[in-house]
Amino acid sequence: MSDVGAGVLGFVGMSALAGVLVTAAVTPALAVTGMAANNSISMFENLPGYLDINDLSEKTDIYAMQPDGSAAHLASFFEENREEVEWDAISQYVKDAAIAGEDPRFYEHGGIDIQGTVRAALNEYVIGGATQGGSSITQQYVKNVLINNGVKEATTEEEKEAAYDAATATTPERKLKEMRYAIALEKKFSKDEILKGYLNIAAFGGRVYGIESAANYYFAKSAADITLPEAASLIAIVNNPEKFRLDYPDSETNGVNSVNDKGEPTPYAANKERRDYILEQMLKEKKITQEEHDAAVATPIAPVITEPSTGCQTAQGSAFFCDYVKNVILNEFDDPATDVDEGSRMLREGGLQIYTTLDLELQNRAETAIAENVPYTDPRFAVGSVAVTVQPGTGKILAMAQNKKYTEDPDVAAADPTYTSVNYSTDFNYGGSSGLQPGSTYKVFTLAEWLNQGHSLTESFNGSRRGFSSFTDSCNGDWSGEPYNPRNDDGRIAYNAVDATKWSVNSSFMAMAQQLDLCKIKQTAQAFGIHRADGGELQMNPSDVLGTQEIAPVTMAAAFAGIANNGTTCTPIAIERIVNAKGEEITPPASTCTQSVTPEVAHAMAYAMQETFAGGGTAVASNTYTGVPHIGKTGTTDGAKDTWMIGASTKAATAVWVGNVVGDANLRDLWFDSGGAATARHRIWPAIMEVADNKYGGDAFPEPDSSAFRQVLIDIPEVTGLSLEEARKAIEEAGFVFEDGGQQDSDLPAGTVSGTDPSGQAGRGTTIRVFTSNGQGTTVPDLAGMTSQEAKSALDQAGLKLKASGNPAAEATVESQSPAAGSAVKRGTEVTVTFANPGGGDDEGDEGDVVPGVG
Repeated sequence: MSDVGAGVLGFVGMSALAGVLVTAAVTPALAVTGMAANNSISMFENLPGYLDINDLSEKTDIYAMQPDGSAAHLASFFEENREEVEWDAISQYVKDAAIAGEDPRFYEHGGIDIQGTVRAALNEYVIGGATQGGSSITQQYVKNVLINNGVKEATTEEEKEAAYDAATATTPERKLKEMRYAIALEKKFSKDEILKGYLNIAAFGGRVYGIESAANYYFAKSAADITLPEAASLIAIVNNPEKFRLDYPDSETNGVNSVNDKGEPTPYAANKERRDYILEQMLKEKKITQEEHDAAVATPIAPVITEPSTGCQTAQGSAFFCDYVKNVILNEFDDPATDVDEGSRMLREGGLQIYTTLDLELQNRAETAIAENVPYTDPRFAVGSVAVTVQPGTGKILAMAQNKKYTEDPDVAAADPTYTSVNYSTDFNYGGSSGLQPGSTYKVFTLAEWLNQGHSLTESFNGSRRGFSSFTDSCNGDWSGEPYNPRNDDGRIAYNAVDATKWSVNSSFMAMAQQLDLCKIKQTAQAFGIHRADGGELQMNPSDVLGTQEIAPVTMAAAFAGIANNGTTCTPIAIERIVNAKGEEITPPASTCTQSVTPEVAHAMAYAMQETFAGGGTAVASNTYTGVPHIGKTGTTDGAKDTWMIGASTKAATAVWVGNVVGDANLRDLWFDSGGAATARHRIWPAIMEVADNKYGGDAFPEPDSSAFRQVLIDIPEVTGLSLEEARKAIEEAGFVFEDGGQQDSDLPAGTVSGTDPSGQAGRGTTIRVFTSNGQGTTVPDLAGMTSQEAKSALDQAGLKLKASGNPAAEATVESQSPAAGSAVKRGTEVTVTFANPGGGDDEGDEGDVVPGVG
């Protein structure tokens, strides 16, 4: 059979079946008069009639809060740039233009325009021409719904393409199924509901879908405010989105300098031709007056292209926070048990309205404070800086700023060092780097464990600089090795936890750590939410006491917020509220609050950390002078590669880092326009916290319990008889400071330790003088209760002389002696002895007489 014959049969069959189907839809009683009709209707009744209309793909918007409490738009994400609107939010001009241009008999038929269908079938199946738009608005709506359903259910690009091809195939079978669905829809929904659905789902070129987004994109206004000529232009695009879209200004047929069929210069000529046809149809259908028609035709097409927010770069200074929010959605809403990337789907198709924790007033100050003090780039080194503020008690991230511009384009970042896609504030899996060494700010976790173990703030210890060769580690086995001997930054030595924190003395914190368990220090840090930014296992080597693990600034800020919150740490969160496209609330990822240390320990920590802002403290340059109390800790890594200032009030905790993104430039050798590079942190932190103090205030930190200030006494090791080096080791390992007291008279072998001063008990860190024997001495015996002869005999044996006080009777006994028993003295030394006569007899005599018989 020839192609023409097949086409004729296809046309006849298509037209007949369509006619029967429409008759069945409109006048069912007439459709059962003959066998052919009955057979046709049976066939169509077997086609699926229920169309499940899936949710449309809509753009997601992210918002931050402005000082007046209103929401400010940061960015949007979308697969299809669409925002669904209700019937009353669409201009009547748009509705009339759609009906007049696409389906003039829309309100008259039952879902299928038989005239248009027959005309299209004749052209397509008999004449062999191009596919014509004979479909009704309802049919077009059905086709778009089928496309949407198929694409949304697909999980791969290949599946999406196959779903699109199936929904748009130019076959009689697809067309008939489309008709069946259209008739079913007309029975379920009103005409207005169908037209609204059509206008919300229609494609308007590129990634623009739905009348609201089209109005925003092409004319910078809402669908409710579209004028008559604008409405006709937009509906013209629906007919052929690629041909009639208005964002190709250089197009020869539909650009700014295009010409019409007569060769006349006509901006957007192709669209204007279709637009004017629609206006003509609107006049014909009496939707507009002749005057309105003429004015609209005479109106030049002048689009105001307004690029939609396509990612976080439109959030400008808040872009890195926006990127963090994006990654929260991507990570927290994914289901590891499936291959479906649910977080990405929600973000790009779910039509979410995401309201974040960002405080734009504080955020703006963080941005300007960094901009005023740290450049985007520096020819001398790869400069980086961030500032993050977290709210104690809630974990809300109030600010997150960086000294870079944001881009997701790797080519842009490679070509211009002012741009990056890496968020230095966060963990790697949330768009961040592999972390930054926090330096001495990490010492607060050793302070916490010191207090956890019952040590006090004023308990003394040996904080002098020395090599530390052994540490307890119950997790990995005790550590021993080459003595670790870090230098102190300014030479000061601290002998208690308060001064060690105030001055940030490395050797003092190593001395504290040596009395603790490295494993428990790590566990205390983890209790404050500390973890490696790269996702690796947190380590705890001796050097980690001083902050050599790589941690994200937002993690450090949250930990300090926990200290300020009576020891309760809340994990950082960025989202307060999520509403989906249906207006339903979606529970956002919540903060988890954990009692990291007891309130008593937290209060003691805060006491020491407040001292950093006092005279001589390392954070004194960061005072805000607002009257709001602060706790804080500074940090500088080896070679001043990284510099930190982290501190908090009871209402806001801010972490500021300035350092090397890569490389190891010494910031103490560099200057910015604002001042020293190493002190930029002390210009940024107070600028941010001044705004926080004035906005949120801050309470006084609770006073520590009195036990936090008790002096703890411990036993001084018994070292008598040891060598001097053995005594030194024992004294220092016990936490005391060793001092060589020199030689003294003793009957012990020369060179061995003969005693200490003090002895018994003392506070850790006390200096213990250790004496050695000269081998020339003896020990004074205990003479108590002896008679004069017995005392003389004992002293003779010790090589000492007895010097009696008074004239004792033969039966008198020793009442006291000097030197005291146990004293080390030279041989031949006189021991003054006082006797007590029995019965109270006269014991007067010449003082100092030597007892008879003593030679």
